[in-house]
Amino acid sequence: MNILFLCVANSARSQMAEGLARKWWGKDARVESAGSHPGQRVHPLAIQVMAEVGISLEGHRPKAWNDLPEIFTSKLNWVMTLCAEEVCPVVPFKTRVLPWPLPDPAAFPEDQQLEAFRHTRNLLEEKLKDFQRQQGL
Repeated sequence: MNILFLCVANSARSQMAEGLARKWWGKDARVESAGSHPGQRVHPLAIQVMAEVGISLEGHRPKAWNDLPEIFTSKLNWVMTLCAEEVCPVVPFKTRVLPWPLPDPAAFPEDQQLEAFRHTRNLLEEKLKDFQRQQGL
């Protein structure tokens, strides 16, 4: 199964979802993340809150959906869109789309961001567990 987590900057939510999915599903699914307008780096708080649960995002970089290998995108089974307040990119692939609108934790006031990133991580865990049960992964 090929799964893509898609958002705008590919710097926080989609990167966290990719990290969680890779840890849980291992070889049962090929997982990638991308954005329509990738940022310059993965947000440091995304790296921090994922490290808190034993997942490293070190070395990850934001990427555009058209940077993904065609062997992956041509056999895409699911795209999870993670945009909420911003306009989600149009999914450029013929596949099933599952909207998971989550607020951008980086958009919160600075003194609330760490907790917002943790909350987003926890919501992603719940959504991934539900999807896992539904798909039998």
